[in-house]
Amino acid sequence: MTITAGAPPRLGTPARLVVAFLTGGVIGTSLAAFVCGCVLQKVPLVVAGLALPTGYALLFFLCGLPRRARERAVAPRTALAVIERREAVGGESSDVPVRFELSVVPDDAPAFRVEFRQDVNLVELPDYRPRGIVVVQYRPDRPWKTRIVKRPTPEWEERAAVARLDSVPGPAMNGDPVESGAGDLLFLLGLLLGAAAVVLLLRADLFDADDKAAPPTPSVSSSSSTTTTTTMTSATGTVTLGPSQSMLDRGQLRAAVESLTQAADKRRALTVVVQDRTLTVVFSPTTVRTSGFDLTSLPYDRVPALVENARTTLDVPAPRNWQLTADGLTGAITLRVVVTGGGHAGTLEADGRGKVLRRDGS
Repeated sequence: MTITAGAPPRLGTPARLVVAFLTGGVIGTSLAAFVCGCVLQKVPLVVAGLALPTGYALLFFLCGLPRRARERAVAPRTALAVIERREAVGGESSDVPVRFELSVVPDDAPAFRVEFRQDVNLVELPDYRPRGIVVVQYRPDRPWKTRIVKRPTPEWEERAAVARLDSVPGPAMNGDPVESGAGDLLFLLGLLLGAAAVVLLLRADLFDADDKAAPPTPSVSSSSSTTTTTTMTSATGTVTLGPSQSMLDRGQLRAAVESLTQAADKRRALTVVVQDRTLTVVFSPTTVRTSGFDLTSLPYDRVPALVENARTTLDVPAPRNWQLTADGLTGAITLRVVVTGGGHAGTLEADGRGKVLRRDGS
């Protein structure tokens, strides 16, 4: 088998763009339907807002079954490799993500150069020094999915101890897709069109509800240094941060939620949606009996770690966008982190304490 260095084969550009547009449309439609259902107190709309992304994720999973079956049918191979370069790219725990560049020399196939990222324990990091020989496993059909074997068999460990390997010339393979703004633009377009379609279909009911109820004047607060904007209505609260801020900054998410709970007199919430610079809270209607949940019970300190976990462990190439949703309609709080990038999407689910329960797309 001939291995050609360079970018790996990926889903065709038209298909990736279509998936990005559909994903944005589903998220925009479901979020708008859920919010409008809460405002209009229409249970079918609320259910549709929750069922639509679930059905889309299930369809996405089923469509990927043939591909995953083909991948499982290909057995990984073991080979020796020489470390050309290593670079720790972050991490605050004992396991840190490290970017490796290796020259892999299989016994029965052409050698190739590959670049990938793998978590390594801080204690074991000195064992992976440049020009060191390691044992790796790779997929013949996708050599860019190479991984270092941390505990090789005695036979391979002995071979690695005495081997002398030369560097492989040329560029390194990398599974990350080429950055392109077209997918992100279509994702945003689908998000806006999906939300706009729902609002236009329900505009009569929404405007009637606004006429019958005297909505409070939206309160907007801003400062010259942070340019944080807080908007409150009868059913929702939104906090938008300035361009130099992020909800993942230490204490930022908790402060944003507290600004809404003070304005809403500590009302219970139906759902919370967090993006990089936006927080949206849908409050429990005062006229409908519903369980909801206390906003102070959310694990705010765990949110940055959950987002980073989703970015690094889900099989989403070049993750660019993320969204965390917390809801407690069934009683227990559930956290879902959706990461998108390169026409792919993955979901990480955690409980109300921030403990990861499952991953979809890893």
